[in-house]
Amino acid sequence: MKYTFTILLFCLIFVSNAQPRYAENKTKPVFEKEGDLVKITKYYDTGEIKEQGFYDAEQKLTGKWLLFDKAGKKTTIAHYYKGQKVGKWFVWKEERLLELDFENSKIASVSEWKDQSTIADN
Repeated sequence: MKYTFTILLFCLIFVSNAQPRYAENKTKPVFEKEGDLVKITKYYDTGEIKEQGFYDAEQKLTGKWLLFDKAGKKTTIAHYYKGQKVGKWFVWKEERLLELDFENSKIASVSEWKDQSTIADN
C-alpha cells in the first residue's frame, strides 16, 4: 500500500508540474544566432509574436525591429543602429499611418496618412 501511495504521489506531482512548464515555453523569448547578430522573438501569452528584432555583439538593438498587436497585426516597423533609433519608422494606429524619420535617435520629421478611401458612392 505504501509503495502504491508513493507511485500515485509521484504521478500527481509529475502531471501537475507538466502544464506550467508547457505554458512557460510557449511564451518564452527565442534567441537565434544569425551571423554576428542575435535575433530575438518575444511572444504574448497567447503564443502570438509580440516583437522581433536583432541585437549586435555589444547587446545593442540593431537592424529592423517589428512589433505586433495581440491579434498578430503589425503595429510598428523600427530601425536601430548600435542602440540608436535611425531611419524611417512606420507606426500603424487605428486608421492612421505615421512615418517618423530619426536622426541621432531623435525625431527629425513626422508624416501622417489617414485612410479616407470610400468604396462606391451611388
